[in-house]
Amino acid sequence: MLEVCRFYGIIIRMFFRDHLPPHFHVECAEYKAKINIIDGEIIDGSLPSKTLRLVQAWVEIHRDELLINYEQSLKDGGIISRIEPLK
Repeated sequence: MLEVCRFYGIIIRMFFRDHLPPHFHVECAEYKAKINIIDGEIIDGSLPSKTLRLVQAWVEIHRDELLINYEQSLKDGGIISRIEPLK
C-alpha cells in the first residue's frame, strides 16, 4: 500500500490491483476507512465526522488525480503518484 497524501494527521493510501469500486484507504489515529472516489462516501470502516468532511473536501479537489491513480494501480507497471495535501 502506497502513501498518496498526508494532511492534518490523515494518511491516504492506495493498493495496487485493488477491487472495485474505485477507492482509497484513510487512516487517522485509531480510525480506518475505505472511501469511494466517485462520491466521497465511506465504503467500509469509520471516521470522525470532522475527518470525513476534510477527506471529502480533498476528494472534491483531487478526484481526477485519484481516478488516474486508481486506473494506474490496475495496470502492470502502473504508477501511483503523490497528490497535494489539503491546505
